[in-house]
Amino acid sequence: MTPEQRFARWVQVALTAFVLLFGYFLLADLHMPLTPQARLIRQVVSVAPRVSGQVAAVEVANNRHVEAGEVLFRIDPARYRLAVEKATLALEQARRENAQLDARIAAARANLAAARADAGNLARDVKRYEDLVKRNQVARQRRDTTLARYQAARARVEAARSTLHRLEVERGQSGDDNLRLRQARNALARAKLDREYTRVRADIAGTVSNLQLEAGSYAAAGSAVLALVADTPDLVADFREKSLRYVDVGTPAAVVFDGWPGEVFKGHVTSLDSGVRNGQLRADGQLADPTESDRWVRNAQRMRLHVALDEAPPGVSPTGALATVQLYPSDNSLLDALGRLQIDLISLLHYIY
Repeated sequence: MTPEQRFARWVQVALTAFVLLFGYFLLADLHMPLTPQARLIRQVVSVAPRVSGQVAAVEVANNRHVEAGEVLFRIDPARYRLAVEKATLALEQARRENAQLDARIAAARANLAAARADAGNLARDVKRYEDLVKRNQVARQRRDTTLARYQAARARVEAARSTLHRLEVERGQSGDDNLRLRQARNALARAKLDREYTRVRADIAGTVSNLQLEAGSYAAAGSAVLALVADTPDLVADFREKSLRYVDVGTPAAVVFDGWPGEVFKGHVTSLDSGVRNGQLRADGQLADPTESDRWVRNAQRMRLHVALDEAPPGVSPTGALATVQLYPSDNSLLDALGRLQIDLISLLHYIY
């Protein structure tokens, strides 16, 4: 075989390999998509106290696992105990003030009744004197004096009625619906809640991280002092949008983590994001800003989906761990076998890089 013939054969082999690899790429991108752009994410909760004060004790250590409701640290409760006692005394004072108002209301009602009785008697006297004056049996001065007393009695009735109304408004409703009692009970409940907040608890089960707290330091309400990394993982993977043509919720998946080379973990797709930030338009009153590109072949848009692991890696995998995800959207056994071959090869390569 001449050198020219050998060169022509190598060209034919290269072209054949290129065509086969190109066809395999097209087939794999649709029916066995794979992406190395995957990351395991855990919910991270920033823990901050709801009340301020000096830290009395730290009950946990950094990177320790805690259960939901477990006490993480305690703030000195002395000030908040005093606040509860003050609110309790205020509630007792409110009850006493209501009792005093009840007594004053009873006295005001009695005064009103007496004033009405006095005014009634004087009204009858005025009427009787009017009849006597008409028959010239009594002096007009006496009638006028009685009339003045009657008008003064009516004024006392109005004053007594006004005093009674003012006291009734100040007293408010009777029983537990009384405004003064409700305000005092609300203040007491708030004081007890603040006292309870001195024990800062974990809202979720997870691992303590970035603990920056020691006994004796001051913790301000709303200022995060540690992070709590949740136990439940969420594996997010970014695929080219064309690769997700046949992918749906429930599609089987295989996952390889960089931290566990040589091991393949099974999973399935739980959800696909409805969009990405590039597809969000802000109503800011500005004109559209079209994206410019001088490339003939633009970069493919990547879309995000979420994968749940059917079998978890050994131990607790850290949030942010990188992974490679292989999907099996087709029911074809040959394509599934090729997909398994792909992910197995990737898992072996993780021993190197």
